[in-house]
Amino acid sequence: MGFDGPQARATAMARRALDEARVEVRQGSEAPDFDAIIDRAETLMIEELRMGLVRVINATGVIIHTNLGRAPMGSEQIRAVIEVAGTYSNLEYDLSEGRRGSRYAHATRLIARVTGAEAAIVVNNNAAAVLLTLAALCSGREVIISRGELVEIGGEFRIPDIMSISGARLVEVGTTNRTHLVDYERAISPDTAAILKVHPSNYKVVGFTSTVPARDLARLATGRGVTFLHDLGSGLVTDDAPADFTGEPLVQVALEDGANVAMFSGDKLLGGPQAGIIVGHTHHIIQLERHPLLRVLRVDKMTLAALEATLRLYLDGRTDEIPLWRMARTDADELERRARAIAEELREIGSIKVEAFPTRSVAGGGSLPDVEVGSWAVALLPDRAGASELQRSLRRSDPPIVARVEEDRVLLDLRTVAPDDDRTLAAAIRRVLG
Repeated sequence: MGFDGPQARATAMARRALDEARVEVRQGSEAPDFDAIIDRAETLMIEELRMGLVRVINATGVIIHTNLGRAPMGSEQIRAVIEVAGTYSNLEYDLSEGRRGSRYAHATRLIARVTGAEAAIVVNNNAAAVLLTLAALCSGREVIISRGELVEIGGEFRIPDIMSISGARLVEVGTTNRTHLVDYERAISPDTAAILKVHPSNYKVVGFTSTVPARDLARLATGRGVTFLHDLGSGLVTDDAPADFTGEPLVQVALEDGANVAMFSGDKLLGGPQAGIIVGHTHHIIQLERHPLLRVLRVDKMTLAALEATLRLYLDGRTDEIPLWRMARTDADELERRARAIAEELREIGSIKVEAFPTRSVAGGGSLPDVEVGSWAVALLPDRAGASELQRSLRRSDPPIVARVEEDRVLLDLRTVAPDDDRTLAAAIRRVLG
């Protein structure tokens, strides 16, 4: 069975355009002319091509944009992926011994150096990290968690569901807004395997609230002979993050505070590829390595290569080469200069007013939910065409540009636009406005 070539796909789109025209005529509309049908066929062809993964310019100001692939990777990270993807590699081969090796060893040694952990393991995302940890260490036994931490991590995947699938039994303590140490103390039983603390990385409860610090939970767990698990979510490992980004707990501090096992994402505040990273005591990590789920949840060579490159950038003190931190650290004055330059270039195009506009960016990706960072945007103020229609037109440009609308303005926030893309952005706006 062969595959359709470009000519066959073009024919199919032309037939679809004709079929749509016939439907419109039957419904009482005038028959479109030949050029209109050709234009429609071309539009259908473009839409079909864009059904796959394509590059987009993120002008939303959301740095870790889940729907746009989280934060991009830098040249060093990409180079590492290309190097192992385009050839054979020592993925599971020990070059010094000439025999089979561990695929995880390439990254886990670096994870341990960055975080100070005794040992580590990598799976395909943080939900998988939580699932594997619970299944390997707590299946058939009780796990205590505060009701205020029974979070939904996106796509209706919830901590209680993950715990149920793992075979662990959920024991809820406290209330949505207040949980005390005594609540955990009373809940521990001979069947308790662990206390689980989940950092609220994608929401914040304010007002009359109370939570138990991780250090106190670790001390309680140790004293009562149960395991303390800490789901950190975002995975902050650098202590020189911008002041606005320091609300997340450091992985190193979580381990110092007594977590037996901590779990976090590779593609949030670490700035690497999608991965779930598990760090902790060696005997706990060995149990995870021996569990059958690890093979189901394992990562491929490209993820490991990108993760290894990311960790080396941290160890070498080169975090500015990680796009996440480069964007987060960009000075607002520099963004203003770029916004004014683009606005001046486009000032006389069409009937839409273009101006530089101060705005606020956010971390996104389920991280730092209450943090906003001062930024600058190129603002488009349409007169006749509405802002939503203009936003839609930008999404259809090449490359697609994803912006946001505020108060009838289309805002293109430059914090999440690479400086090298300023010309591409201006050219796309020019085409749309023209």
